[in-house]
Amino acid sequence: MSNRRVVAAVAVALLLSTSGCIGFLTGSEALTFTAEPAAVADSAVEEAGYESNGTRELTVNRTFEVAGQERRVVATNQVTSYDKSLDLGPLGETRLGVFTVVSTPAVEIAGQTLNPIGQFSNARLVEFVQQRYSGLSDIRQVSERNITVQGTETTVTKFAGTATVEGREIDVFVHVTKYRDGEDFVLAIGVYPQQLDGEEENVLSMMRALEHPVSD
Repeated sequence: MSNRRVVAAVAVALLLSTSGCIGFLTGSEALTFTAEPAAVADSAVEEAGYESNGTRELTVNRTFEVAGQERRVVATNQVTSYDKSLDLGPLGETRLGVFTVVSTPAVEIAGQTLNPIGQFSNARLVEFVQQRYSGLSDIRQVSERNITVQGTETTVTKFAGTATVEGREIDVFVHVTKYRDGEDFVLAIGVYPQQLDGEEENVLSMMRALEHPVSD
């Protein structure tokens, strides 16, 4: 499983979901929104055995026609990714544990939140990953549980699916959660092989240790 491909899947999902939120734009200047970075506390990352791949910006800059005139909106999302080398016997040691955190602007105008991510269920969010990541298929919901992140109770949904790794199919679990903090929505997605006992607790511990904005 490629960490870059999972991150790209989430990025495409955000690009698609924000493309319809521009009907309110007026004037010739682009309307810009930038999310604060989100990440997992270093101690939780180390304890779970993951490594950070850093944070990168994903900027959506698109031009639309509104009332016969062109308008631009620029939204900058922050993507922080982690991965973990796992031993799968015949496949050897491969980086298969993937954990991705995305912060995306709520895009709030006059008290109205226009980013539809806020209305999406976890099932809708995981559909984007499934549709845009060719190696992930047969996604189905397994369970739900509530955890507390930054003082907010949020739902973590667990899905089962199949990933294609080096031509072989591997059963995986996918955990998805989302919450709002300040002016941003924060999403976290963890993917790992089903055969790994205890990995679910590692993913949940990293979700509980999310920070937004990131502490210096």
